[in-house]
Amino acid sequence: MHQPLHDERLTNEDLAPVPPERRTWTYWNFAALWVSMAACIPTYMLASGLVEKGMNWWQAVLTVFLGNAIVLVPMILNAHAGAAYGIPFPVFCRASFGTLGANVPAVLRALVACGWFGIQAWIGGDAIHQILAVFFPSMAAGAAISGLGINASQLVCFLFFWSINMWVIYRGIHTIRVLLSIKAPLLIILGLALLCWAYSAAGGFGPMLSKPSDFGPGQPKEGQFPLFFIGALTGMVGFWATLSLNIPDFTRYARSQKDQILGQSIGLAPTMGLYAFIGVAVTSATAVIYGGDGIWDPVKVLTRFTNPVVLVIAMLALCVATLATNIAANVVSPANDFANLAPSKISFRTGGFITGIIGVLMMPWKLVTDPTGYIFTWLLGYSALLGPIAGIMIADYFVIRHRKLDVDDLYRMNGRYRYSSGFSYAALGAFAVAVLPNLPGFLVEIKVLDAVGVPDFLEVLYKQAWFVGFAIAFVLYLVFRKIAPVKIHP
Repeated sequence: MHQPLHDERLTNEDLAPVPPERRTWTYWNFAALWVSMAACIPTYMLASGLVEKGMNWWQAVLTVFLGNAIVLVPMILNAHAGAAYGIPFPVFCRASFGTLGANVPAVLRALVACGWFGIQAWIGGDAIHQILAVFFPSMAAGAAISGLGINASQLVCFLFFWSINMWVIYRGIHTIRVLLSIKAPLLIILGLALLCWAYSAAGGFGPMLSKPSDFGPGQPKEGQFPLFFIGALTGMVGFWATLSLNIPDFTRYARSQKDQILGQSIGLAPTMGLYAFIGVAVTSATAVIYGGDGIWDPVKVLTRFTNPVVLVIAMLALCVATLATNIAANVVSPANDFANLAPSKISFRTGGFITGIIGVLMMPWKLVTDPTGYIFTWLLGYSALLGPIAGIMIADYFVIRHRKLDVDDLYRMNGRYRYSSGFSYAALGAFAVAVLPNLPGFLVEIKVLDAVGVPDFLEVLYKQAWFVGFAIAFVLYLVFRKIAPVKIHP
């Protein structure tokens, strides 16, 4: 009986393999992509948030750089399948999780992207709100809406900026190309301009970067540095742990493996390090210039400027840059992931709309209220889910299959990746077990459990959530595959 090449229940135009003639991205395209995505407000807030919580400037910058150097490894490894076979992330997941089981990692990844989409939309809307509040102070004085924690004008500005994102999704990704081409230099120029201002106003780098570490001898957090550093480093890995999974969505267009490896190596860690330094330096400078604690939110720093022209230009630049980052980093993947649930019914555009709606419902302003919640609850929390997925995918592709996939069977309901009715119990079991050790620490962090009743070592494990989950899932999956071998070669 003839079997069709691709089952319509598993593919559509957006999920189909990219043909070789359309794989034209060079190392420069990948470097530019990462510069564009890494030069963003959340990157700025990473290191400045670490400074506010007690690190000195070089400890914070080094933590950000090391975290991104570490996450570059799974990033490049998972990128291999996209470049080799032209397949997107949810299709790649089918090899290890099964044709239907792939929806588990795809949806989890998509939900994280929804949160990031909401965070970026909030940042853009907040920039608009703070521009208007300078000219109309009454906007900042409104009472918070019960249950939301923000006032009506903040909500309106957020929804306005969110609706612009929805319009871009409706128009199609091609409408963002111009924004992406100007976004990276725009935000880098803005960051460097802010750095120059801080240098001048604070009287040089000396006063700016003189804040001692709160973890040093005689300081209030003496002796607490190792545990804080481990948690912060895991949070930095978690920042791009999302893209380390769905990077095949981009590398499926790569001209060669060399292009994706070189381009990502050039673009990711150096850009994150540079923008993290800008964030640290400016945050430290604000403590010198204005007294008291440093201001870790760049939008709030910009509102201190009295020249309305400077303020409006800076805030509009932030809005354009945030819009471009949001579409590139937080729509492409979840749109594909949601489409994977029902390819014949959910298009890329529909998947993008679903992303936007969930992003609002997650109330993103609560995720970035303070550095502790942003780094140790949001970034660390979801890294406990994404680390195991990365471990399973890398173990399956490199150790079990030796980089050999049957692309046609990835799109067949009854092919070799069907496993048990479409589900790979080896992958799902390894994932579930790898998540469990991090659960008590997460529940303590969000105050569902009392820390007194949870062993200290479980809280320490949570501070290393991505690493712990990755290692356990990697080993367990190999053990399960030893017990239940699969047909490897096409």
